[in-house]
Amino acid sequence: MAASLQRIGIAICRTFPVILQRKIQTQRIRDWTITSSAAPGLRLKFRALSSSSSSAESTESAETLSRYSDRPWEYLESEEYIERYGSKLVWSNYRRNHKGGVPPQKTRKTCIRGDKICGNPCPICRDPNLIVHYKNVNLLQQFISPQTGIVHDPTRTGVCMKQQKLLSKAIETARDCGLLAVQLPHVDYSKEDYTNTHGAVAPTPAPFSLSSGELWYSWYGSIKPDERELARVKRIYKDYLKPDV
Repeated sequence: MAASLQRIGIAICRTFPVILQRKIQTQRIRDWTITSSAAPGLRLKFRALSSSSSSAESTESAETLSRYSDRPWEYLESEEYIERYGSKLVWSNYRRNHKGGVPPQKTRKTCIRGDKICGNPCPICRDPNLIVHYKNVNLLQQFISPQTGIVHDPTRTGVCMKQQKLLSKAIETARDCGLLAVQLPHVDYSKEDYTNTHGAVAPTPAPFSLSSGELWYSWYGSIKPDERELARVKRIYKDYLKPDV
C-alpha cells in the first residue's frame, strides 16, 4: 500500500510541472507581441479571442474587428496601419520560423485552428484588421507582381495556404469586376486581309443540281440492309408503317 501511494505521488510531481508549463505557454501565445528588427517602431500585437481571455481584451478586439469588418479597405488608409507598416508591404518584414537551414517548400495549411494559434502566424493571420476582400484593392496589389501581373508564391510572402486561396479568389473577382488591371499579351496587327488566303475560310461553293431519283451520295444505293434487322424494325413499328399495296 505504501509503495503504491509513493508511485502515485511521484507521478503527480512529474505531471504538475508539465501542466504549469503548458498554461504559461498558452498565456504567452495570447499576449504575443511581434517586434520587427528592421523597423524599431513596428510593433504587431496579436490577441486571441477565446473564452478564457479577459473581458476588456475581448471588448477591444471586438471593437477593432467591427470597425473594419464592413469596410476593410479603410484600415490601409488609417494612421494605425501607417504606424505599423509605413510604406512597406505587409509581408516584407515577415520571417517564418523553421528547423534547419533550408526553409520548407510549402507554407502551413492554416495558422489558426479553433482556439489554437501557431507561434508565428502568417502576415495576414497575425493582424486581425487585414481582411481579404475583392474591394480591398490596396491589399491585393501587394501580393501581385507589378512586372508580370502574377500572384506572388506563398513561399515568398509567407502567407498560409488558407489565406493564399482567399487571395487568389479575391484577385480573380476584382479583375472580373474591373477593379484590378489585367495584363494581356501584345498582338501586332498589320491590317492585312487574310479571309480568302486559306481554303478553310474560302467562300462555300454552290451545291450542284440533282436530277429526279438521283441520290446525293453515289455509294448510298449499293448498301443492302440486313434482312433480320429490317424484319425486327418492321415488327416494332408495324402500327406506324403504311400497308404495302
